[in-house]
Amino acid sequence: MESSWLNTGRGPYTARERELVGAGHAARALAHFRGHAAYRPTPLRPLPALAAAAGVGTVEIKDESGRMGLGSFKALGGMYAVARLVSAEAERLYGPHPGDGRLREVAAAAPFVCASAGNHGLAMTAAVRELGGDPVVYLSEDVPEPFARRLRSFGARVRRSAGDYEQSMAEAAQAARDHGWRLVADSSWEGYTAVPLDIMRGYTTLFAEIDTAPTHVFVQAGVGGLAGAAAGYVRDRWGEDPRIVVVEPEAAPCLMVSAMEGRPARVGGGRTRLGRLDCREPSLLAWRLLARLADAFVTITDEQAEAAAATLAGQGVRLSPCGAAGAAGLLSTDPATRAALALDADSRVLLVGTERAY
Repeated sequence: MESSWLNTGRGPYTARERELVGAGHAARALAHFRGHAAYRPTPLRPLPALAAAAGVGTVEIKDESGRMGLGSFKALGGMYAVARLVSAEAERLYGPHPGDGRLREVAAAAPFVCASAGNHGLAMTAAVRELGGDPVVYLSEDVPEPFARRLRSFGARVRRSAGDYEQSMAEAAQAARDHGWRLVADSSWEGYTAVPLDIMRGYTTLFAEIDTAPTHVFVQAGVGGLAGAAAGYVRDRWGEDPRIVVVEPEAAPCLMVSAMEGRPARVGGGRTRLGRLDCREPSLLAWRLLARLADAFVTITDEQAEAAAATLAGQGVRLSPCGAAGAAGLLSTDPATRAALALDADSRVLLVGTERAY
């Protein structure tokens, strides 16, 4: 698989993309979180040593490791989507502006279920438990047991799937159909887009907390929810000039392959230690955004991500290799791709440190 690919399908941001993800949606999500006791903007940390190593003007990383006490950007998506889902159900039953009692009554009516590699399940669990509901989280066999223990400590019922992430997703969706549970998936497919779209809109909160426009955004991707949110928001707020680069594990480049083929595609490949990015099929909504709005796709090895995490730790930012994947993409971009992206000494690069070190 190519280590980088310039997106030949790149097109302008339009009202169609704005309807999905944009600055207006981010403003509404930010207003929601400002009413939450645990909300604090996460820091944007300068990384001058990394900038020098990468040969660019500046690098800043949005450090999501402390987000709302949950340790990752996923808190923004899961918590926002659950709140929107419960509020919508309560309004259908009781009319506008249902009180806290009504919201809790609706939340308790049926369990919420998702599949997760750890962080999304934690976000959903925290949101559901705040409302007095019952969260069920399916984990694949590769998810480390410490994630399962942490989920249980927050009040989740954890179920193990015998297969990979896609298998755990299928089992969560089947449980929702069999039992009438609410599915809170962070991926989307034909016929299932409302909840994952709210998750993506929740993610845009982290970009709305940034004041200065970057020239380049390197953002890691599993199914692509964060990358799609970044693309939609960046184009709406800062226009067509910032270059958006999507970073994936070389063993699971589902978004790169999908963009190259012009359709959502499932990829095979080997195994990767980047568990939260080990996704073989893209989110439909993310693919629709990134196929037009991303400028390039790059792949990284596990070793490059691990080295980037060590480099960031030496500069005071402690992230997992998944959390450091954007930095790995920046450091490993080949000269031809750098030239095509105008990545040089005048560049102002934005990275997202998606999760804390575990």
